[in-house]
Amino acid sequence: MPAPMSAIARLSHQLVELYEKLSSWEQDVVKSSGLSTAQMHTIEIVGHGADGAPMRMKDLAKKMGVTTGTLTVMIDRLEQQGLLQRTPHETDRRSYLIALTEKGQGLFAEHHQYHLRLTEEITATLSPEEQTVFSAVLEKIIGQM
Repeated sequence: MPAPMSAIARLSHQLVELYEKLSSWEQDVVKSSGLSTAQMHTIEIVGHGADGAPMRMKDLAKKMGVTTGTLTVMIDRLEQQGLLQRTPHETDRRSYLIALTEKGQGLFAEHHQYHLRLTEEITATLSPEEQTVFSAVLEKIIGQM
């Protein structure tokens, strides 16, 4: 008879399973856009930026956990596809600002709707109170990462 799983081991297993399911779902949705998952995440991060304001390249790289050098290649490709535009920062000549183009905004809005529907599906069996607790727990976890 196998030993019972510890609470941490069970949580670890659940988190891995959730991550795998979300990743699989994301890959399926992104595939139809012709972009890579990383490219779509770039669109999402810029789209969720402060009221659609352009984002500094170094801030975008930090949010994505990549170097600005790595990000430059991706921004080049997304710019060539007409989804992002890069402009020099007005006061910091070493810095660039990244913003969604109109085409990029449309793609972001469409992808965001997929995320909203997924969230509705995931939380459909939770009561409003459970949804509130779930949100608070996620916020706490995200805050410490």
